[in-house]
Amino acid sequence: MADKQSKSGDSGAAVAVADPGKVRNVVLVGPSGSGKTTLTEALLAASGTVSRAGSVVDGTTVCDHDPAAVRQQRSVGLSVAPVLHNGYKINLIDTPGYADFVGELRAGLRAADAALFVVSAAEGIDAATIAVWEECASVGMPRAVVVARLDHRRANADAEIAACQEAFGAGVLPLYLPSGNGRPGLVGLITQRFFDYSQGFPPKIGEPDPGELDRMSQARDELIEGIIAESEDETLMDRYLAGEEISEAALIEDLETAVARGSFHPVFPVCATSGIGLSEVLEGIIRAFPSPLEHPLPEITTPDGSPHAELRTDPDGPLAAEVVRTAVDSYVGRVSLVRVFSGTLRPEHPVHVSGHGLAERGHEDHDADERVTHLYSPLGANLREVPFCVAGDLCALTKVGSAETGDTVSSPDEPLLMKPWAMPEPLLPVAVIAKTRSDEDTLARNLSRLVAGDPTLRLDRNAETNQLVLWCMGEAHADVVLSRLRSGGADVDTEPVRISLRSTFAGPAKGHGRHVKQSGGHGQYAVCAIEVEPLERGSGFEFVDRVVGGAVPHQFIPSVEKGVRAQLQRGLVDRHPVVDIRVTLVDGKAHSVDSSDAAFQTAGALALRDAAANGHISLLEPLDEVAVRLPDDHLGTVLGDLSSRRGRVLGTEADTGGRTVIKAEVPASELLHYATDLRSLTSGTATFTRQHARFEPMPD
Repeated sequence: MADKQSKSGDSGAAVAVADPGKVRNVVLVGPSGSGKTTLTEALLAASGTVSRAGSVVDGTTVCDHDPAAVRQQRSVGLSVAPVLHNGYKINLIDTPGYADFVGELRAGLRAADAALFVVSAAEGIDAATIAVWEECASVGMPRAVVVARLDHRRANADAEIAACQEAFGAGVLPLYLPSGNGRPGLVGLITQRFFDYSQGFPPKIGEPDPGELDRMSQARDELIEGIIAESEDETLMDRYLAGEEISEAALIEDLETAVARGSFHPVFPVCATSGIGLSEVLEGIIRAFPSPLEHPLPEITTPDGSPHAELRTDPDGPLAAEVVRTAVDSYVGRVSLVRVFSGTLRPEHPVHVSGHGLAERGHEDHDADERVTHLYSPLGANLREVPFCVAGDLCALTKVGSAETGDTVSSPDEPLLMKPWAMPEPLLPVAVIAKTRSDEDTLARNLSRLVAGDPTLRLDRNAETNQLVLWCMGEAHADVVLSRLRSGGADVDTEPVRISLRSTFAGPAKGHGRHVKQSGGHGQYAVCAIEVEPLERGSGFEFVDRVVGGAVPHQFIPSVEKGVRAQLQRGLVDRHPVVDIRVTLVDGKAHSVDSSDAAFQTAGALALRDAAANGHISLLEPLDEVAVRLPDDHLGTVLGDLSSRRGRVLGTEADTGGRTVIKAEVPASELLHYATDLRSLTSGTATFTRQHARFEPMPD
């Protein structure tokens, strides 16, 4: 594919591209430590965007600018790094590889038109990477594979390519192979040219040693057969089997078509430190990956949900853009990374910001008109001003106060709404508390900013336990969230998460409530007698009136019920709300002058408390319905772990891809750290969902 000398830009200045066909949006995907950020740095340096490639270890890379990323020496957030190559703008979207930051990965997939899977030549393919591959396959996203870190002492490119073919299936074939004679470079299997990197980037192109071609003849035959199998020319295979030599031009054309269609996946061996393979990757992105013009747009409606005519990637069309990431910069404030799908964004123009469908994540539905003052092309944390951003390109907006991740940016004259992309549910609760009263206001401000930018973070203010709970994706995610809170000036601590319990009567009981006060003037007088009996779980509360003879005047019976209900909410034991009981009012007394609504409310509450003192109160704990999806290899381990958590397995059912889904009921108190425990038990290959089922008695 890369059969010509590479010509890269030599300036780091931002450039606004007017033609969507000259844009490529590529998301880098792969496990943590595979070399995505290092590859991005090498491509930035090779293209002249930066003068020197940074180091992950030294914390000097363009993409890993977050203090948490520098401290952990791994990406914790999505970052964009555009490069210019042969007149094309390639937006490299670097994403974290660690499972806790899958929300950033999903945002990168939304912003991109193709995916570059980066795997290490010294490691295998993990289950999380296979899951992302399958996710991309389900939507037909074009994919290629980069086998990186060829300079690692345990690197084995051939074994890693074989592992990719086993994990990712048919259509994964190398276009180049590392030289076998010790020369730093690659041999092109189609062109049969040698790309010599002995003097660095760009490579010198020449003829390979004859022995190299003999060594790679089998790989070349497999590649040609794979390309021909994807060709739309049905005669090509017959001609090839008949011994006809297929031209390089025809093979490359069919290859590029198959890659753009998402049915063929080339493999590029790369060594970022020596530059080997960088030219081939850049050429492959430009020539084989689709432009935004070929990418279907997300589903679009009006803010009220009415259908809207289908849009195209047209710079002159209606404005339709989406906020794919929100960050807060200490100097410029809120920064919104935006993918423009239709129309053209320009500075000093009004826009409409609309966000709907994420209320359960703490993002209330909102619509607002804002004014875009400046447009920027982001290079990591650096913002470089540009005059416009056309459909298909990425840009950054600042000081758009109402914009949150997932929001749609459109014209005020024609407001639009894009359906938000699927986000994983955060399942690890972390309770935070401000150390001092002065930290509480700072904590509230910082939390609102974090929640606005991170859809995988959910904020829960639990009125029953009086705790502020952050639901995170895992411990690494929680660590990043806490560090950002503290860096924003909020001194916070964590505390154990408390579970909201309920209480109920374990058996029948009787109670007597007497509220009589005579202290001169208008007094208070109310007496009532009640009987309490437990109901089935989930029945709620029933109030029955069995007063005879007018012992309690008719107008005060609702007052007794109101007082009982208030006491149920306040609780009887450790202030846990009372549920699933029937309260029967059987008798009482009233005074013609001193009885009142307030007096009978108090008497009703006293009667319920008296019944609790006479009877036996049982505590109830929440039970969650859990569905665990896991490979069959870990089935026994996970079943045993669920049993140790007092779980009750309801059944198992087979799922696709050699996986099983376990359905069980587990006490919520046993699931506080299940997100991290399950990942440890299954090496990160299992996922689970949970939802509240009901309350059940706690064991003694």
